[in-house]
Amino acid sequence: MTDEERRQRALDALNILDTPPDERVDRITRLAQQIFNVPMVSVTLIDRDRLWRKSEIGLGRADVSRQDAFCDVAISQTDTLVIEDASQHAAYAANPFVLGDPHLRFYAGHPLQAPGGEHVGTLCMLDTQPRTLDADQRNLLKDLALWVQTELAQQQELDHAAVVQRALTPRDLPQPAGFTVTAGSAPAGAVSGDFHDVTLRGDRLRITLADVMGKGTGAGIIASAVRASMRTAPERSLLATVAEIDSLLEQDIGDLNMFVTLFCAELDTGTGRVSYVDGGHSLSFVLRADGTWEHLNSTGLPLAMGIGEPHSLDSVQLEPGDSLMSCSDGLLDLLDLEAPFEQVAEIISRYGLDGAVQEALRRAGRAKAPDDVTVVVVRRDS
Repeated sequence: MTDEERRQRALDALNILDTPPDERVDRITRLAQQIFNVPMVSVTLIDRDRLWRKSEIGLGRADVSRQDAFCDVAISQTDTLVIEDASQHAAYAANPFVLGDPHLRFYAGHPLQAPGGEHVGTLCMLDTQPRTLDADQRNLLKDLALWVQTELAQQQELDHAAVVQRALTPRDLPQPAGFTVTAGSAPAGAVSGDFHDVTLRGDRLRITLADVMGKGTGAGIIASAVRASMRTAPERSLLATVAEIDSLLEQDIGDLNMFVTLFCAELDTGTGRVSYVDGGHSLSFVLRADGTWEHLNSTGLPLAMGIGEPHSLDSVQLEPGDSLMSCSDGLLDLLDLEAPFEQVAEIISRYGLDGAVQEALRRAGRAKAPDDVTVVVVRRDS
């Protein structure tokens, strides 16, 4: 494999080409323009036969031909390429971007590396007037380029984490006879600190919703670990399962001040009886067939607090037409806090059960909810 083939493969693996603007990268571009007071700045990626700009100021086009581009030369350098006055430089004086629009004179570009070290693009500055860069300015441009590299690599890691988390989200919810199950989740960022799970074992439907304090990749990793623990040895009782996870989390993250609120329920599909353990979640309810709400009060503490207080097992009866609902606190950000659950009842009445969950997730997307939103609803059909 040639160096160019390796470079292209590394660029493709980043999955950045032709993606929407990213504010994390745009702010570096703006900062470079302000610091160096140049009219044109670009985060440029070198594709097969084109330059594609992830972020740009003053250039106006995201796509240009790779041929004759200064950035194509810059990626072959080990350090910053600086051309102080292209019109006076033998290698660049006849360049079409010097002779024609935009009549470039000054160029400074530092290579951007993929995680494997391959040069995939540049952070570059351009001007129509000659300029010089001293050693401190060159070092500053290099530091800004390293910052861009970090952001691009972090996005790749977030994308991978999001793919893994989506794979762990239940796609086909069990639908036991006489019941309708609906659930969904909308992360505030790429990775959610919430998770939900619904499994059917014989005539027992187990429903879990957990919310890790915080959001992002760290919270997502903890949420995935809790989900995996919940699925291990499904024959264990609810109390034994929660107690074991609580102990494990206390050992692993107890010193990080990261707590996990959790609602875990088991529904007897033959009788409609729901047994549940609430670990500090306190956001689970029964919507009765007559439109009244019953709050399933929580007396347990969040997991990983290390207090040693045992959790309790409580129960509630679902009659025909009743619905069990559990949500994460992100949903509260989208509702009228004076009467949030009356508002949920109204949404369910208007959109139906499936539509209500989807409407909640749509609202989260439209409002750019500051926290992850997860909803699980189980209705005993009338």
